[in-house]
Amino acid sequence: MTTRVHLVDYDAGNLRSMTNALRAVGAEVILADRGEALAEATRVVLPGVGAFGAAMERLRARGLDVALRRHIDAGGAMLGVCLGFQVLFERGEEQGDHAGLGVVPGVVRRFPEGLIVPHMGWNEVAWSSEHGLVRDLPSPSHMYFVHSYRPEGVPSGWVAGWTPYGAPFPAAIARGGLLAVQFHPERSGPAGLHLLSRWVHGAT
Repeated sequence: MTTRVHLVDYDAGNLRSMTNALRAVGAEVILADRGEALAEATRVVLPGVGAFGAAMERLRARGLDVALRRHIDAGGAMLGVCLGFQVLFERGEEQGDHAGLGVVPGVVRRFPEGLIVPHMGWNEVAWSSEHGLVRDLPSPSHMYFVHSYRPEGVPSGWVAGWTPYGAPFPAAIARGGLLAVQFHPERSGPAGLHLLSRWVHGAT
């Protein structure tokens, strides 16, 4: 059975590869570029590559910030990917100090001096949650990353997976209907598609 998924288009996402990956696991993909397009959505994907501040400006300009918060607050299924993971936090420090969507406690900061950035390539994700979407995944799972910033100050109850780079950082969060990941599941081979499939089909 096909599941309808709204994919947020705010000129900051790798839409083609995400669309292909979602379709590969049985989703019907609908692009949503304005807040009102999410009014009837049940499952929403927020992708993204680029800078935190610019992404938030585009989300606000299209009314998507309010619509996304409303969807999450109502318990709707939501998947954030890469920059779409980062903007869920309270603040981000990329190119200045910027307010995020404020859905998840924490601040997104650049990796410390001494580490090569971007953190790019395959790395392990050790799952640390009993949330239904990640509970039965192989731990560690190998996923593909491209990023220079990571969240700090995240309460442990929000963190679903950790990745080592310098020190372990939160690479996935899961709470209620919300799942968000720093890595790119659409570029992570069978493991990434498996995670997408569990999310699309509502694993519990």
